[in-house]
Amino acid sequence: MIILALNCGSSSVKYNLYDWTNKQILAKGGVERVIVGGSFIIQNVPGREDYRLEQECPDHHTAIGLILQTLTEGAQAVIDNIEAISAVGHRVVHGGEKFTCSVRIDDEVLATIREVAHLAPLHNPPNIAGIEAVRAALPTVPSVAIFDTAFHQTMPKHAYIYALPYEWYEHYRVRRYGFHGTSHLYVSKRAAALLGKHARDCNLITMHIGNGVSHCAIRNGISIDTSMGLTPLEGAVMGTRCGDIDPAIPHFMMKMENLSSDEMDTLLNKKSGVLGITGRYTDRRDVITAAQNGDPRCQLCLEIESYRLRKYIGAYLAAVGPLDAVVFTAGVGERSALIREMALQNMQHIGIDLDKQRNRKLADSKESLISSDTSPIKVFVIPTDEEQVFIEDVAAILDGSYADHMEFNYSFAQPGYGPR
Repeated sequence: MIILALNCGSSSVKYNLYDWTNKQILAKGGVERVIVGGSFIIQNVPGREDYRLEQECPDHHTAIGLILQTLTEGAQAVIDNIEAISAVGHRVVHGGEKFTCSVRIDDEVLATIREVAHLAPLHNPPNIAGIEAVRAALPTVPSVAIFDTAFHQTMPKHAYIYALPYEWYEHYRVRRYGFHGTSHLYVSKRAAALLGKHARDCNLITMHIGNGVSHCAIRNGISIDTSMGLTPLEGAVMGTRCGDIDPAIPHFMMKMENLSSDEMDTLLNKKSGVLGITGRYTDRRDVITAAQNGDPRCQLCLEIESYRLRKYIGAYLAAVGPLDAVVFTAGVGERSALIREMALQNMQHIGIDLDKQRNRKLADSKESLISSDTSPIKVFVIPTDEEQVFIEDVAAILDGSYADHMEFNYSFAQPGYGPR
């Protein structure tokens, strides 16, 4: 069985072609600058040099056609024809309240995804475009939706309802949904395995820190709270998103600067966060280099981000109760020893004792314990693998073995699992 995993963003399409039978990646890559112009595809095949081709993709249909062509034609091909693809898994950012797990896509499912597109106007439309393109190109091949929001649908009502007019929830479904669900699912299962426990016996705080940042409070293996909200704007400091702020600030600044609501939305989502503080950078590596060279705003940015991370750990410790571990994941969480160290400084009083040497010596893309052997609360760095969740969900839905994530037997939840 060969499975194609797709992640359609507003101006990109990332993909992974996986041979489920032989448990190996055949190819992975992406088309960049879809719609905006200057489009190109890059494909990586194990054992080969990367393949790159510049070709304009004015829409997602064209981009997916280019991906299928790249996989099947020429020296860069890895399968003989598109009929070799058994199923396609699609990342869908927002599933609203209806979807609590991955589902096979039919007309009714697609209609429901369209109905909640207003909750994620930057994300669901390209997700839908990808689904439609695949259904047109591969009409007999089953497609499966894997939702960013599904993992968080176990949150209790007191955690997801905002202190706003209740009618907004009743009429418009304004509530906390949370995102990065597949990442939080994957690393929580891996952390349980590293602890030698079943997920249902684990209390965790998982910290997905990349350009987008979200945290999750996990009690007995399920999400009980998460930092992103109705949209991915709420929560921690991010690359270009502001995270938690006084909600009166947008109205105040709209009056001061005569800004429209759309202009304010752009400022909060695309010109705030790390970029807003530093005025120059979104990549934390650039921020750290500049801070080490004496840039005061970059130094301040690191202090703000790490302070907010530390506050979330404290808040979620209170929400979860006795804690087994804190887990760092995603690009910054996996690779920035400095930000991890700054976030965890002086936390021995709550049971977190970071081993600075372990933290600093950590190699990229390696699961590691970075707390001391005597730390009551363990700290792990676990590289996320959302695509593995996609692939296993798709395979299980096709063979009829799929179940709720607390019951389903994911391969990566097993103690002997070796990350790809």
